[in-house]
Amino acid sequence: MPVKNRLAEMHDEITKWRRHLHAHPELMYDVHETAAFVAERLKEFGVDEITPGIGKTGVVAVIRGRQDTHGRVIGLRADMDALPIEEATGLDYASTVSGKMHACGHDGHTSMLLGAAQYLAETRNFDGTAVLIFQPAEEGGAGGLAMCQDGMMDRWGIQEVYGMHNMPGLPVGEFAIRPGALLASSDEFEIVVTGKGGHAAAPHDAVDTTLVASHIVVALQSVVARSVDPIKRVVLTVGTFETDSSASNVIAHTVRLLGTVRTLDPEYRTIAEERVRRIAEDTASAFGATATMTWTPGYPVTVNSEAETGYAAEAAAAVAGKVTENTDPIMPSEDFAYMLEERPGAYIFVGNGDTAMCHHPEYNFDDDAIPAGCSWYAELVERRLPVA
Repeated sequence: MPVKNRLAEMHDEITKWRRHLHAHPELMYDVHETAAFVAERLKEFGVDEITPGIGKTGVVAVIRGRQDTHGRVIGLRADMDALPIEEATGLDYASTVSGKMHACGHDGHTSMLLGAAQYLAETRNFDGTAVLIFQPAEEGGAGGLAMCQDGMMDRWGIQEVYGMHNMPGLPVGEFAIRPGALLASSDEFEIVVTGKGGHAAAPHDAVDTTLVASHIVVALQSVVARSVDPIKRVVLTVGTFETDSSASNVIAHTVRLLGTVRTLDPEYRTIAEERVRRIAEDTASAFGATATMTWTPGYPVTVNSEAETGYAAEAAAAVAGKVTENTDPIMPSEDFAYMLEERPGAYIFVGNGDTAMCHHPEYNFDDDAIPAGCSWYAELVERRLPVA
């Protein structure tokens, strides 16, 4: 693998950073120790600017190349937060914080961008400016949106933005990407069905919300089966079915359903919301009950720009020798989507090998992916901002 020699030399040191972060996970915006660790490393590297507190607890660093002929600026992003999961890896550097775990590899992402930062600060073999974005609260907190709302893109004049995520199942150090929709949007809904509670021996005197809600759950699957173009992708899941009764001989007065809708096509976010509401209300009405639906928009579709996808793929091929350039889109969501709504750019996957999937208590980032990930960040800067 033709990774950059300096980054190969730094592998052990970057691994130590990664394992330190893994042992000390923090959630959402409460990533103060992680952000401080990042800022301290950046200070040691001699980057030109370090600005904490962007998007509440994010860190933005600036590295200027040996030239700045055209005033070009690209952004590189990594996420810092962990998940509320109890770790089950048994590693000697496992989480030291009960109920918190780096189960999605953000410790690896942060460490790889730090490695690239050190390399870029040492070499400065580029013409322009690299802006390094260390983001909080990817896991449900929309930290990417918060950083954008703090004016990050305009403040640092970012013209293109790139991000990376590890991918279990893809061989270590290989890359995969595609133009267009890569990851899905994710919206949440709550449906509350209200009927008339009663005794299980006298169902005729009640309006059985469990029965009504069950029909709603089944009917909701028609949103995907009958309201979506068969060649498009939409996933609707009812994850919670909760009654206000715990007794076997009681007909519940209310039932609460919680679910998500994911799609790769923004138009179907609107269609799904309309269909879920209509199905819930009309199905309940048919049984003599009522239903109210609350829709909570989540992350948008992650859409890679055509040209920038090509640049990201070229850098990946230079590092790994090959790259899958038209990988299948997947249905998890990612708040890097907000940054791609503000600037052209691309999001790429780097292989994590045969490991447990992300968000699993036995997941672990593969440290052998570090040289490839660091090299991709650095190669991208040197290719997009070449020295004449």
